[in-house]
Amino acid sequence: MPDSISIPQQAEFVIRRLEENGEQAYLVGGCVRDSLLGDTPQDWDITTSALPEKTICAFEDCRVIETGVQHGTVTVLREGKPIEVTTFRIDGSYTDRRRPDSVTFTPDLREDLARRDFTINAMAYHPQKGLYDCFGGREDLAAGVIRCVGEPDRRFQEDALRILRALRFASALGFTIEENTRQSILRNKELLQSIARERIFAELKKLLCGKGAVPVLLEYREVLGEILPQLRPLMGFEQHTPYHQYDIYEHSARAVGEVPPAPELRMAMLLHDLGKPACYRPEMQDGVLRGHFKQHAFVGEPICREALLSLKADKAFWQQVCFLVKYHDTEIPPTKPQVRRWLAQYPATWVERLFLVQRGDNLAKGKNREPVRERLERADALLTLLQEILRDGDCCSLKDLAVSGKDLMEIGCPKGKRVGELLEWLLEQVMEEKCLNQREPLLEAAKGRIAQKAE
Repeated sequence: MPDSISIPQQAEFVIRRLEENGEQAYLVGGCVRDSLLGDTPQDWDITTSALPEKTICAFEDCRVIETGVQHGTVTVLREGKPIEVTTFRIDGSYTDRRRPDSVTFTPDLREDLARRDFTINAMAYHPQKGLYDCFGGREDLAAGVIRCVGEPDRRFQEDALRILRALRFASALGFTIEENTRQSILRNKELLQSIARERIFAELKKLLCGKGAVPVLLEYREVLGEILPQLRPLMGFEQHTPYHQYDIYEHSARAVGEVPPAPELRMAMLLHDLGKPACYRPEMQDGVLRGHFKQHAFVGEPICREALLSLKADKAFWQQVCFLVKYHDTEIPPTKPQVRRWLAQYPATWVERLFLVQRGDNLAKGKNREPVRERLERADALLTLLQEILRDGDCCSLKDLAVSGKDLMEIGCPKGKRVGELLEWLLEQVMEEKCLNQREPLLEAAKGRIAQKAE
């Protein structure tokens, strides 16, 4: 872990200007954490002894945005880069479980750091003075631990979103959560009901895309059930099938880690089997209990939509995830004509993600892959065929046809719906590889079809 941090010149300028005005100034929070981890921070935040009014005066020659003056925060724009500057402060009570009702400014950096959520976010850094770490953040960072600053119950009761932030950091960084912090998360999980669903949705997407998402989902299933009650029926629901080693929830959580870290993909994996409990049909076969879940994907799709709408997910997001859930169990023959038909109806991104979902679903069924070997091979074949079709620019829609409705009318096709029907028929012939997507072959095929219809 490095002893020094490379600081952009815009942030150095802000620190220097504040010090020239007789104030203290340090980098703080996520930019210090990420820099110590060797990552490039997205944002650079500064904490200072300067009151907001003095900060504004110190940067009269810069554009300054009064981001949240009542809480001590202004944003200085330097060479197009925003640098958030916040006065050292002590937070008052949090009656809404999210933001302090009031703040008190303080000249003490330690008091400012003491109000922060986790030790790894409570470190400050100065270009000449080095790291200021009074709560063991660097040690926790090296050990891979998420630990609250001070008393965990107090931190989570101040701002309940910190519960999900702890899980998100554990997932994103691949860290574990310190035991007292973990117990407090479980004790206080109901406080998440007071948090805006949009904020929960934003944190959940980041959690799902972390490299440590699977262990977090498995260990904190009770928290997931709190924010998405639709998941609760999956927990502990044994499937009684040779294809599955895990209960429905554990299978779903493990499936999250079997697809690339795109929010829509990973959300689909978490929610893909929501319909299974309602569709469960037990049957004794040769003295062994077997479970069947016919049509569970179609039953699960409206439950998935309900869950995502409750999170205030945007339309483009929930529509794609619901598509993936609805068709995740659909058996698609691995042929180019079949893949072209899907591309004719849905965006290529959706189709590719459907095949990835089908692959991930089968990878997460257990250590013994033999029962699902054929399904895995089919998913891999579909992905290969899709890549070939997209690479070769195959015709999969009417706009790609080498003839138009006007061309068909010129060879005698009656106006109206017959033109559309003939275009659809020609597209099918091309996708089935029965006719080349070239003007002359298509017109010859169309003439034959028109003559056939006239008989």
